[in-house]
Amino acid sequence: MFRTRKTRGTDGRLVAILSLMTAGIATAFAWAVATLPMANAAEGESRVLSLGGAVTEIVYALGEGDRLVGRDSTSTWPPDATELPDVGYVRALSPEGVLSVSPDLILAEEGAGPPEAVEVLRAANVEFVTVPGGFDAEAVLTKIETVGAALGRPDRAAELAERTRTALRDASERAAAHDGPARRVLFVMSAEGGRLMAAGVGTAADGIIRMAGAENAMRGFQGYKQVSDEAVAAAAPEAVLMMDRGGEHAVSDETLFGSPALRTTPAARDGRVIRMDGLKLLGFGPRTAEVAAELSTALYGD
Repeated sequence: MFRTRKTRGTDGRLVAILSLMTAGIATAFAWAVATLPMANAAEGESRVLSLGGAVTEIVYALGEGDRLVGRDSTSTWPPDATELPDVGYVRALSPEGVLSVSPDLILAEEGAGPPEAVEVLRAANVEFVTVPGGFDAEAVLTKIETVGAALGRPDRAAELAERTRTALRDASERAAAHDGPARRVLFVMSAEGGRLMAAGVGTAADGIIRMAGAENAMRGFQGYKQVSDEAVAAAAPEAVLMMDRGGEHAVSDETLFGSPALRTTPAARDGRVIRMDGLKLLGFGPRTAEVAAELSTALYGD
C-alpha cells in the first residue's frame, strides 16, 4: 500500500495553512459583526440616538420612536422616551457615553456639546445630523423637515409640518385677537437666594412670550442673565412666567413676590405667576402651538 511520508517541512506547512484558515475565518466574522449596523441602516432600520427634547418629540411624532436606542436627559416626552438609555445632558456630552448605545445615526439639536465632544463624534463612523435651532414658527417647521429627511421619512414630515403650520397659525391669530396692549411678561429662569435669573431677547422664553401675543419685559440684553432688583422694578412686569419645578427647587408665590425685585410690580399686585412644563414651554417642537395658546389664555383669558 502506498503511504505518504511526512516530513518536518510538511508538518510546518500544514500548521501554517491551518493558521491562515483560522485567521481568515476570524477576520471574516469580525467584519460581519462590524458591518451589521451598516446593513441595518441601509435597510431603514438605523439605530438612532436623539439629543434634544424637541428632536426626540419629533421622532416620536413621525412614528419612528421604535428606532431610538438612546436619548439625552432633556428628552422626557413622550413618557416612553424616559425608558431609553440616558447618555447625559445635551450640552455636556461625553463621546464614550454617546457611543455606548452603538448608534449609527445621531440627531442632535443645534448647540449640543461641548464642541470637542461633537468633533470626536463627527469623526467617528456614525452619521451625525445637526437639527437647526430657532425660536419662531418657521424654526419648528424646519426642525420637523430636517428630522424627517434624516430618518428617510420626508412624506411623514411634510404631513406633520402641515398640521403644525395650521396649529401655529391658529395660535397666532388667537394671540392677536385680544383687546388692549400686550402684557409685559418676565420669564424667571431661577430665583435662588432672592436673585432673579431672567430671559432677555434671543431666547426660547422670549420667542414663546411673543408667540403668545405678549411682550418680554426684559428686552435690554441677550440671553439669560442675573438682573438687579432695580431693573426688574423698572420693567414693571404684569406677569411672571416660570418653568414648573418640583421638589427642592420649587419657589412659592409668596417667596417670589416677597422678593425686593418683584414686590412692587403689577405682577405681585395681581398675584399673576404662570408655571408651565419646561420642555413644552421652551422646546419649540410639535407642542409649541398648544403651549402658545395655553400661555395666551393664561395672560388674557379665553
